[in-house]
Amino acid sequence: MSMNPPISLRGVLRFQESLARYTTWRVGGPARRFYRPADLADLGAYLARQSPDEPLLWLGLGSNLLVRDGGFAGSVILMQGALQDIRRSGEYSVRVEAGVACAKVARFCARHGLTGVEFLAGIPGTMGGALAMNAGAWGGETWRWVSAVETIDRNGQTRYRSPDDFTIAYRSVVGLKEAGFTVAHLSLQPGCPDRSSALIRDFLQQRNRSQPTRVASCGSVFRNPPDDYAARLIDTAGLKGYRIGGAQVSEKHANFIVNTGAATAADLEALIGYVATRVEASHGVRLRPEVRIVGDSGQCHQILPESTITAREAG
Repeated sequence: MSMNPPISLRGVLRFQESLARYTTWRVGGPARRFYRPADLADLGAYLARQSPDEPLLWLGLGSNLLVRDGGFAGSVILMQGALQDIRRSGEYSVRVEAGVACAKVARFCARHGLTGVEFLAGIPGTMGGALAMNAGAWGGETWRWVSAVETIDRNGQTRYRSPDDFTIAYRSVVGLKEAGFTVAHLSLQPGCPDRSSALIRDFLQQRNRSQPTRVASCGSVFRNPPDDYAARLIDTAGLKGYRIGGAQVSEKHANFIVNTGAATAADLEALIGYVATRVEASHGVRLRPEVRIVGDSGQCHQILPESTITAREAG
């Protein structure tokens, strides 16, 4: 199969693109192929041209994701910057494409007098990522407000699907398989724009007070166990400030691991494992990572010279 995209594609294809540029931890090896689609139709065309066994990774803002230093031997699809449409689709409903930042969704709904998803202002990701993990904060969860979704499979075929098609739980959504979310249909409640905007400001102030927002992190690393908090368990195990290489357990919020500036993905993954082991030894609770870890851990992976092809120029 040719490495060059067909002329009909309109997006941008890069080879051996460093994923450290696209993750909030600022680490990660190269993607064998990295595609930024022009729109949904272009994404479908790209997927339809890939081998059936081509590994796929859907990428939004790159939070809640650890890409290993060896990179990803497949196609990374960048949704952010491509699927950006957000609009009202009814009196109390909103249609949001997967590449829209969660914070933008919260502000859009507040501005239009729709309430329920103010918590999305504190989620450092896109709507697609929020759907994939049932993201939540301050007692709110994404799928509480989802009436339907649209997905695209690895053959480029789109489907309109009900929440009943998925098994949805705390930070877990099962049933997507290798497809990706492309659109969320939200069913909200009537609200007051000023009240919603004030709630968003309050949430963001809380986040800035309690979380390390000015350093490279992925957000919360571990899921909260039933009736407890991962941060409390990590803190009482004496792990705040603990370091492996350039990775450090935040001294501000124990469920955050930060890149102090020179961390590798291997440092971060080692620290995740160490924290889980120490907490289990101290408290008898095995923490489950919320962060998704992907890619090749091989430290000898050679990064080839980066090349970029704009599909309109290829052929």
